[in-house]
Amino acid sequence: MPSNDARILLHTAVPTAAVGVLATVTAGVVAGGKGALGAAVGALVVVVFMGIGLVVLQRTARSLPHLFQAMGLMLYTAQLLLLFIFVAAFKNTTLFDPKAFALTLVVATLVWVAAQARAHMKAKILYVDPAASSEKSADASEKSGSSA
Repeated sequence: MPSNDARILLHTAVPTAAVGVLATVTAGVVAGGKGALGAAVGALVVVVFMGIGLVVLQRTARSLPHLFQAMGLMLYTAQLLLLFIFVAAFKNTTLFDPKAFALTLVVATLVWVAAQARAHMKAKILYVDPAASSEKSADASEKSGSSA
């Protein structure tokens, strides 16, 4: 994974995990052990889903750059739908507190999206490859001489 990609993943996963830990502690205090378990599962689901999505999106950007925007929109839509499916599937569970799970899922998702937006704004990603453009200008100057 290139350093920019790893940096963006790090700058999104760490704040989300920190919020997950905070939510787990808060849910543990408010709702007990089942609340803490629900919050931990919610945070883990967000980090795994969004992390996989970010890796897929970065690979798409490298291999199929013309599909990047459409893939990003489709990916985020699919992730939100999967998160809603998780909330609906575990709505009546007795394994953990579903309210703590759902609330942590929503908050962790919002933190992930905000952290990812901030990481992309702070990243120094070149839009033009300077080496490629200097090679093209050198080739053009060599060919611009007279043909006689």
